[in-house]
Amino acid sequence: MFNVSCSSLPLKGVLVLDFSQFLAGPAAAMRLADLGARVIKIERPGTGDICRQLYISNLGVEGDSTLFHSINRNKQGYAANLKDPADLEKIRHLIAKADVLIENFRPGVMDKLGLGYEFVREINPRLVYSSVTGYGTEGPWVGKPGQDLLAQCMSGLTWLNGDQDDGPVPMGLAVADLAASAHLVQGILACLVRRGVTGAGGRVEVSLLESILDLQFEVITTHLNDGGKGPQRSAVCNAHAYLGAPYGVYPTADGHLALAMGSPIVLGELLGCAPLSVYQDSQTWFDQRDEIKAILRDHLATRATTHWLSILEPADIWCADVLSWERLRQTEGYRVLDMEQEILCPAGTPLKTLRCPIHIDGGTSKSSAGAPAIGQHTAAINAEFSI
Repeated sequence: MFNVSCSSLPLKGVLVLDFSQFLAGPAAAMRLADLGARVIKIERPGTGDICRQLYISNLGVEGDSTLFHSINRNKQGYAANLKDPADLEKIRHLIAKADVLIENFRPGVMDKLGLGYEFVREINPRLVYSSVTGYGTEGPWVGKPGQDLLAQCMSGLTWLNGDQDDGPVPMGLAVADLAASAHLVQGILACLVRRGVTGAGGRVEVSLLESILDLQFEVITTHLNDGGKGPQRSAVCNAHAYLGAPYGVYPTADGHLALAMGSPIVLGELLGCAPLSVYQDSQTWFDQRDEIKAILRDHLATRATTHWLSILEPADIWCADVLSWERLRQTEGYRVLDMEQEILCPAGTPLKTLRCPIHIDGGTSKSSAGAPAIGQHTAAINAEFSI
C-alpha cells in the first residue's frame, strides 16, 4: 500500500467551514479532510471548541484533550467572535467562497446569528449546509442536550447490551455521535454529487437520535413486526438479544472465545461436547438458548482458546479470539493494515492516532497535520481571501 497524494484525493478543491464542536460535526469534517477537502475550523477566540477541555482520560497534549486532537486533525484554525459584526462579516465572506458548512448549534442559534440556511443560501446558492442536532428540529425534545449517552438511553439501545439480569447497559463508545457523523458525511457527499449535476447546493440534517435508531434498524424492524415484543437478552454470555445459541462470547481456560452463528449440533461433534446432541430441532437454539449456551460455557472453560481455535477454524466455524488492544497491536493481521499514524500538534508534539479507514485508488490517506491552535491560520486566511 502507498499513501495517496493530496493531489489525487477526491475532495481536493472542496472548501469546508467547520463551525461544530464536540464529536459528531468535527469528526465528519475530519473525514472530509481525510478525503482531500480543505477544512477551516471556526472557533471563538480565547476558549475555542469546548471539546478542547473535554477529556476522556487524564491525558492531554499541549493544553488540549487528546479527544480534541484526534477528531480535529488536518484542519486549519480560524478564530472569530460570531457576535462581533466585523468578525461576522468576515465569516460571511468565507461562506460565500465555501462548498460545505457544518454546524451543530442547538436549533435556532445560527438563525439568530444571521447564519441560518435561508440567509446563507442567498449569498451562496451552491453551498451544502449541514447540521447535526440531538433530536431533530421539531417536537418536545428539541431543547434537550444533544449528548451521546442521553441519546443512547432514549433510543432503546441500552436494552440490547449486557445479560438478561442486567439493567440497561450503554455502549462504551460514543456510537450516537459516530453514527450521526457518518450519516452527515454521506449526506454531504450526496449533495455535492447532485450539485455537480444541477449546480445547486442543499441542506443536510441529521440527529443523534435518528442516527442511533437507524443503527438498530435490523432489530427495530423485528420489533415492529413481531407484535411489539421487547428484546430478550440471553442470561448466558449474551452478544445479541435476537440471535439464538451459540452466538456469544465464552470464557476459556486462558481468555475468551467468540462464537457467531452456527449449529450447536456441529459444535458438539467438533468440540466433543455430547450434551449438545439432544438439541436437534433448530427451534430449540432460540427457545432453549440459555441451556445450550450454559453447556457450551462450561465445556469451553476447560481448555485454552488456542486449543478450541485449532479445532474450529479448520472446520470453517465462525469464531475468533477476543483480543485486547495490546494483543491486537502485536498481530500480523493488524500490522499489515497500517492503521496508525503520527500527527504533529501546533507546538510540534507528536501524537499517535489512527488514519482514515477508506482506501482511495488502492492507497491509504495519511497526513501529519494535527489539530490547529485557536486561530492559528486566521491571519493567513484573511490575507488569502482579502478580508
